[in-house]
Amino acid sequence: MSAADGTRPWRGAWALSIASPRRLVFALTLFLASFAGLYVLYRIHPLSMSDIAVYQAEGEAAAARGDLYGFTVTEWNLPATYPPFAALLFIPTTWLSLSTLKVACVLVNAALLALLVHLSCKATGLRRAAYSAPALLAATALGLWLEPVFQTFALGQINLALTCLVLWDLSRPDGARGKGFVTGIAAGIKLTPAIFAVYLLITGRVKAAFTALAGFLFSAVLGWLVLPDASVEFWTRRMFETSRVGLVWAVDNQSLQGLISRVLHTPEPGLLWAVPTLLTAVAGLWAARRIYLRRGLDIWGVLATAVTALLVSPISWSHHWVWCVPLLIALAAHTRRSPWRRASLAALAVAFTLRTMWIVPHAGDLDLRLPWWQQPLAAPYPLIGLVLLAVLAGWTSPAAGTTLADAPADASADASADAPSDAPADVLSAPGDAPRAPAGRMPTPRTEGQGQSQELPTRTG
Repeated sequence: MSAADGTRPWRGAWALSIASPRRLVFALTLFLASFAGLYVLYRIHPLSMSDIAVYQAEGEAAAARGDLYGFTVTEWNLPATYPPFAALLFIPTTWLSLSTLKVACVLVNAALLALLVHLSCKATGLRRAAYSAPALLAATALGLWLEPVFQTFALGQINLALTCLVLWDLSRPDGARGKGFVTGIAAGIKLTPAIFAVYLLITGRVKAAFTALAGFLFSAVLGWLVLPDASVEFWTRRMFETSRVGLVWAVDNQSLQGLISRVLHTPEPGLLWAVPTLLTAVAGLWAARRIYLRRGLDIWGVLATAVTALLVSPISWSHHWVWCVPLLIALAAHTRRSPWRRASLAALAVAFTLRTMWIVPHAGDLDLRLPWWQQPLAAPYPLIGLVLLAVLAGWTSPAAGTTLADAPADASADASADAPSDAPADVLSAPGDAPRAPAGRMPTPRTEGQGQSQELPTRTG
């Protein structure tokens, strides 16, 4: 039965996905084994989950109308760093004890990881996988051990939630009601997603860009109405205090500033960071615009924008790079009949799993004294980001031959080839999938002077 007959498209796909009990049992076993491994690791070496304690303290301060930016919590003296609107959203965390909250955080992040896999599969054209229980369970089990994802669990962070909000919003069809608003709300929680409004604007989707601005202003105004003093303090002072978030030269800062600080052995690179960052911002958004307008590959435009934001942000802790999940799935969607793409996918998955930044010496200020041969190990993610932007720019050049311009067709062919002959048509073309528009359409960080271990952070954000 088709969608027109009243059956939701996902129902047929879900029924097909569980038609093979052997695959389902294997995927479920892998999923349970993966999270059992996380539990065993926690018993051996307890994960700090320090950031969830900061969120709870923010919620308590917001509920009591107290000093939102004057407290510190945990043994590492972590302060609040998010806008007042985020503190309002954290009020429900005060209804639970901290130990219960940590358990709830792990369960919610597990569900969000599965949701991110689902959204990524839809956005990249892997529609059958998006509704396949075995595929979602297996991908979630493996995705847990990607370093950015694992750190999100270990610290009790909200990165997966923000990434899901942005990806869901931007993968909706152009013209969808309120497209951009949720992205603006995400920017109101944590400022970095604001760059996606710029992406919408430069790709000609002006209405969605201004809708994102409306969402951001809504969050800021609501925060001001409830917490006026904290709002004035944040927007006029706290948002500019990078040192409040953590040390820019720490190995878990995987931004350009972190890379340049460590390479130059200086905690304040100044113009030697600002100029390359400005050039990277322009080049990254230019590549995102070209790949959308010339190739019609919106998901790759979104990924280019996300990587650009991670590179140019003064501090991008390693756990901010959870965008590696949709990136790996986007590559996986286009590996058929292409050995180099399969090799690239494998290399990228290994790079996001190895945790090389934690191998190099990083106690105290050793991050600033790394020899040249350890620098790539200390900065794998910014190097990957720069290479990715360069490759995407090459794919959009007029001289490019066979490129990812063929990717949407490849992904569709993959999905069709994998689907059984009696699969309903709406299973492979579900409403809400990211449109394939034609061209032209439409860390564990720390405070100064302290040592650290991977599970004992001394920063928040």
